[in-house]
Amino acid sequence: MSYPPDPNNPYGQTQPQGYGYPQQQPAGYGYPQQQPQPAAYGYPPVGQGYGFPPAAPQSMPGLVLTTRVLLFVIGGVQVILTAILLIIAGGAKHEANTRSGDIATIGNAAAGVLLVLGIVYLLASILSITLGAKFGKGGPATRITTLVYGCISLLLGLLVLFSGLTQSSANNPGGPFGLIIGVLWIGISILWIVAMSTRDGVAWFNRPRY
Repeated sequence: MSYPPDPNNPYGQTQPQGYGYPQQQPAGYGYPQQQPQPAAYGYPPVGQGYGFPPAAPQSMPGLVLTTRVLLFVIGGVQVILTAILLIIAGGAKHEANTRSGDIATIGNAAAGVLLVLGIVYLLASILSITLGAKFGKGGPATRITTLVYGCISLLLGLLVLFSGLTQSSANNPGGPFGLIIGVLWIGISILWIVAMSTRDGVAWFNRPRY
């Protein structure tokens, strides 16, 4: 004959758990409570990104891409200007050789100035095209060089703009053309500086390379 279990008996049988309910063990003496898993060394808990830099962009940011295109365009224009200046310098030198006196002196001086400007434009075109080509795999040095290049171009643009204003005040026909070139060059230079200074631009040139 069986008797029902005494609820006050500590050695009695435990109540069976129903189907689908996990068995629970009391947290008491001899049963340590489950501790949360610590985060791995050097990694923050899930959902926290404090202390980690933003993810590197997978594609070239828009402003950086625009700067690259402008570098190629400016480099091409500088090559054309180099050719024009060298042709004019050659013509001035030829004219000076056929003349004498002050005309020959002025012609030789003009040919020398145009030759120097042609060399400057040639070096600038090489720099522009080289920087544009390095935007794909270049690092921080490419960004800094482009930033310095943009600052120098901004100063030159301000000089051209000031010259255009002066010529316009003197009713010189070349004044409006200088104003347009100065404003355009200043805008391009500011775009270069901004593109190399934004967070996306810095992240692009600081991204890891494998």
